[in-house]
Amino acid sequence: MSDSGTTAENGDPLDPLDPLHPLQTAVWRLRSRGCWTDAAALLEPYGAEPGAALQRAALLTERCLYTGDGWAEAEEALRGAEAVAGDDEERGAAACERGQLAYASTLLGVRDRADEARSALGRAAALIAPAARGRALLDFRRGLLAENVADAPQAARAAYRRAHAGATAHGDTLLLSFTWRHLAGLALRDGELAEARHGFAESLRIREELGYLVGTAPALAALAEAEPEPEAARLRTEAARLFRLLGGVPTWLATHLAPSPATT
Repeated sequence: MSDSGTTAENGDPLDPLDPLHPLQTAVWRLRSRGCWTDAAALLEPYGAEPGAALQRAALLTERCLYTGDGWAEAEEALRGAEAVAGDDEERGAAACERGQLAYASTLLGVRDRADEARSALGRAAALIAPAARGRALLDFRRGLLAENVADAPQAARAAYRRAHAGATAHGDTLLLSFTWRHLAGLALRDGELAEARHGFAESLRIREELGYLVGTAPALAALAEAEPEPEAARLRTEAARLFRLLGGVPTWLATHLAPSPATT
């Protein structure tokens, strides 16, 4: 991959995929504000490199999940990432992303691709080593499929816990915000309010610290589900403010923020 001239402390050129590279800072800034198309455009010059191609596909897949739009662009980017993948880890990561795109399509009712999602995530599991960094994300996505498509909360909880442990081991703080939230959601489903409140609060704290603005409104709304009034109302009001600020993204949050019908 060519470099823009940025160097590491030892004087070597800094890989544009390195988190410290200005390119990654710019990509994160755009992604965190829901500007996935703009973030993906920054990676286009590096599209022949497997890591950049995969990151671009992941951004456009996330856009689909949050907006319900951009499916053709995500599919094209994903095919590109699959084409340049050169080893098992890269092929496994691309398969994991394909599983996520198929899951998003199924979840949002665009097209039922549940079988494709299961197949792709199963293929990823065969390719990604158990101790690899990407395994935590794979476990998390298998949990999503178990919870929201198969309605198998016990299997989902086990997958989320594996993902949580893996994210902790590899220092993947953003993924931890997702595992905290989804474990808390299952706790809330079981009536474990204290556990749910703790998990939702941790998820919100991490997202605020990282500046993951597009994920902060969902985290606020989730915590509101476990808090009593008037704190719940305050959290929902703040979530609605951020939701409007970001132009109604994520789109699926709208139903959670709608005011309750007036009682008579």
